[in-house]
Amino acid sequence: MKGKVLAVNVSLNKGERKKAVPSVTLREEHGIVGDAHAGDWHRQVSLLAMESIAKMQALGLDVGEGDFAENITTEGIELVSLPIGQRFALGETLLEVTQIGKECHTRCAIFYQAGDCVMPKEGIFARVITGGVVQPGDEITLLEGGK
Repeated sequence: MKGKVLAVNVSLNKGERKKAVPSVTLREEHGIVGDAHAGDWHRQVSLLAMESIAKMQALGLDVGEGDFAENITTEGIELVSLPIGQRFALGETLLEVTQIGKECHTRCAIFYQAGDCVMPKEGIFARVITGGVVQPGDEITLLEGGK
């Protein structure tokens, strides 16, 4: 299964929508350099599929890449079906899935607008095994056997 990167997004603060940038640098065991969510923990990079965002658009919301606070917006790969421990190449980097979904402690603006939000159910988190630069158009390749 292959997919591609549609957008790379960052924010300076937690709890806000992320803004698209031309490229990001991923640092091993840290995450995206300059992003509020980077650090020495299991949720270094967040990913959400455009197919998931399209579900919210179908409900009439004007949302797009980065609006769910995801670092990397993807297309063509069913992220939520990946098992914990699955490794994948993302451009020149290597990531490992560490968590599927997350508990939403506070209701975000999107939840109040639509009565639902896809990130807690369909977003995934990964740690950076091998760093490098990622940009829109980069290919996502799942590694056989997960690792």
